[in-house]
Amino acid sequence: MDALQAIVLGVVQGLTEFLPISSSAHLLIVPRLFGWSDPGAAFTAVIQLGTMLAVVIYFWRDITRIFWTWLRSLWTPELRGEMDARMGWYIGLGTIPLGLLGVVFKDAIEGPARNLWLNATVLIVFGLLLLLAEQVGRQRSAIESLTLRDGLIIGGFQALALMPGASRSGSTITGGLFLGFTREAAARYSFLLSIPAVVLSGLFEMRDIGAGGGPDLVPTLIATVVSFAVGYASIAWLLRYITRHSMMIFVTYRVFIGAFLLTLLSLGVITAQ
Repeated sequence: MDALQAIVLGVVQGLTEFLPISSSAHLLIVPRLFGWSDPGAAFTAVIQLGTMLAVVIYFWRDITRIFWTWLRSLWTPELRGEMDARMGWYIGLGTIPLGLLGVVFKDAIEGPARNLWLNATVLIVFGLLLLLAEQVGRQRSAIESLTLRDGLIIGGFQALALMPGASRSGSTITGGLFLGFTREAAARYSFLLSIPAVVLSGLFEMRDIGAGGGPDLVPTLIATVVSFAVGYASIAWLLRYITRHSMMIFVTYRVFIGAFLLTLLSLGVITAQ
C-alpha cells in the first residue's frame, strides 16, 4: 500500500465510521473498485483507533465526568444512582456481547464474512431495518432516561456490526430508535458505546499489522491520522444533521450502494473475494 492509498482509505474510514453506512464494508469495497489489494481486517481495526481518538476528544468532558463518577461510585453509595455512574456500567456491560461474539467468530469475520455478496446484502437489509426503526420508534426519550435494559439491548445491536456491511453506528442507532430514543440520543450513546469496543479490537489486531501481506506500519499510521481528522468533522456534522433530518438519506445510500455492488458482482465486473 502506498501513501495515496493510505490517505484515501483514511478518508473513507473517517467519513463512514460514524455515519450509519458501514466503514468496514467501504474499506472492503473501495480497494476492490480501484483494483487495490484487500487491506485486511487487522488494518481496518487499527485505523479505527484514529476515529476513536476523535470520539474521545469530541466527548472528552462527558467521558471524563462519566469515568470519575463511575469510579467514585464504587466506594460512595450515594453516587450510584447518578446518571453518569450508571452510564459507566451501561457502556461497560453493553460492550460484552460484541467482545464475546468477536472472539468466538474471529476467523469467520476475518475470512468468509469479507465476501462482497454478503456485504452488499447486509448493506441493504440493515438499511431497511434502520428505516423501520425510524418509522416505528417514538423518538421521545433523551439519553438521560437510558436504563440497564436499554444499554444491554443496544449492546446486542452493536454486536450485529461484526458482519461487514451492518455498520456499528447504524446498528446501535437502529437499536436506540426501536427503544424510543431520539436520533441524537441514540447517536450519542452509540459514539460512547463504541469507545471500549473499538479500542480493544484495534489494540488486539495491532499485532497482525504487516503480517500476511497486509499494509506495513507507515501506511497504517498515515491512514489512522487521516481517519482521526476526518472522523472528528464527521461527528460534528452528523449530530447537527440528525437533529433536523431523518435517516432517509443514509437508508437510500445503503440500498443504492448495495444494489450497485450486487449488479457489478452479477455482471462479473468485480469479484466477491
